[in-house]
Amino acid sequence: MAQAADAARTVILTVDDDPGVSRAVARDLRRRYGESYRIVRAESGESALQALRELKLRGDLVAVILADYRMPQMNGIEFLEQALDVYPGARRVLLTAYADTNAAIDAINVVDLDHYLLKPWDPPEEKLYPVLDDLLEAWRCSDYRPVPSTKVVGHRWSARSSDVREFLARNQVPYRWYSADEPEGRRLLASAGQDGERLPLVITPDGTPLVAPEAPELAAQVGLATTPTAEFYDLVVIGGGPAGLGAAVYGASEGLRTVLVERSATGGQAGQSSRIENYLGFPDGVSGAQLTERARRQAARFGAEILTAREVTGLEVSGAARIVRFSDGSAVAAHSVILATGVSYRQLDAPGADDLTGCGVFYGSALTEAPSCRGHDVYIVGGANSAGQAAMYLARGAKSVTLLVRGASLSASMSHYLIQQIDEAPNISVRTGTVVEAAHGTGHLEQLTLRDVESGRSELVDAQWMFVFIGAAPLTGWLDGTVLRDERGFILAGPDLTVDGRPPAGWELDRPPYHLETNVPGVFVAGDARSESAKRVASAVGEGAMAVMLVHRYLEQS
Repeated sequence: MAQAADAARTVILTVDDDPGVSRAVARDLRRRYGESYRIVRAESGESALQALRELKLRGDLVAVILADYRMPQMNGIEFLEQALDVYPGARRVLLTAYADTNAAIDAINVVDLDHYLLKPWDPPEEKLYPVLDDLLEAWRCSDYRPVPSTKVVGHRWSARSSDVREFLARNQVPYRWYSADEPEGRRLLASAGQDGERLPLVITPDGTPLVAPEAPELAAQVGLATTPTAEFYDLVVIGGGPAGLGAAVYGASEGLRTVLVERSATGGQAGQSSRIENYLGFPDGVSGAQLTERARRQAARFGAEILTAREVTGLEVSGAARIVRFSDGSAVAAHSVILATGVSYRQLDAPGADDLTGCGVFYGSALTEAPSCRGHDVYIVGGANSAGQAAMYLARGAKSVTLLVRGASLSASMSHYLIQQIDEAPNISVRTGTVVEAAHGTGHLEQLTLRDVESGRSELVDAQWMFVFIGAAPLTGWLDGTVLRDERGFILAGPDLTVDGRPPAGWELDRPPYHLETNVPGVFVAGDARSESAKRVASAVGEGAMAVMLVHRYLEQS
């Protein structure tokens, strides 16, 4: 008999469009695992995805997903690919007929398939249960083993509550949300001795209450690594976006003692993307969260340390050492540093927007808010790929999605494939030559004032949700006085540092700076923070790998 699960809300989900087969699978699963696991069944890929999203929002755990290959609208492989976005740690099984064996084998690479089973599986004691027993045991021994979930009590329209939920979700920490106005939320507040004046209240899996915690305290209490295990490394990577993760993977895999420092959650802007469809090797697209999680696990498997919720405030040179200082006054040193700090979305310069940030106004995708947009009118500000990807994602459930674009068209800043998808989406509209003049609301967003750039006419529209994707501001202010940057704050490196072939002032080495090397020898830059970078996920990953190659060259000559 399978071992009892450690958490009562652990789920085994099965999906098959044939009701008879669906009931048979669920019956066999309940017979063997019903006492220890909750068996959930669905009869379409879409309904199964909806069930997974609801389970995720409640903080429930999913151990195994079984999907039939031949389903209309969305076959089993397509479903499992999307299920990866929601529960990347769940073990995945494809149910196939003998004629579909080749498709099942192909799926092993496409969706990291763990097993495929031929139908019929009778007797289950020989063909079904041994496979499930092994997969459940592997799941229990993985990073996704059952643990009591974190509880968050807060207000729906609270910027800090939104920040905490987004932090936990992006760091793959299971949590359950309770409104402070509902009975269970009030009971949790009372048990923690709180009156609800300071929210959110976070209750960790061991029962520790945290009142309005800051990210470092929250990270430490929910089991994320925040403190380096050593004082000196070969390589410190600052930033956990695609460039930083790429550098961490290549650095650790090539034997460098590597630590990656991230101030919020790995993935950067790419990690917040609902769907990336032009990344090499993923013809069906991949979510930013899925790509990020795979990269994070890969870096950790090679031995890279990953520190979360650590803000870097300074970089110093001390002989051959490069010292990275943190906001709490502590520091870590290394032979070399890769700056992969990425960029952040610029703040919307409109009256009312600042006061309503986190209360209907969000920067980036804020994917934890997406389910609440179902059936509502949503506005998205921006005309680049991130805005387009968010529009397609939110359009799945929103009543309408309106893209507000300052320019005359999308073609100047958005990929052609996304423009085509937006044109074909019945509930997405595009308003070009339009800007947000003001945001209005008491406690949360209620209305927007939109202005036509050409005519100057203004219009007041009802709105509860606005997601902003405007431009990129580099996160490099803490490098003042140490690393040279261009007039917009992006980091200069390699050939961009030289003037008439001469190295920058203060450069003391006989050689010129390497291609991604800054004016500080041994300090490199990769990804969006670099001046004149391509601002693409693929190029960021490539620069992360190239920077590690140059680190090796620097270390060999030091």
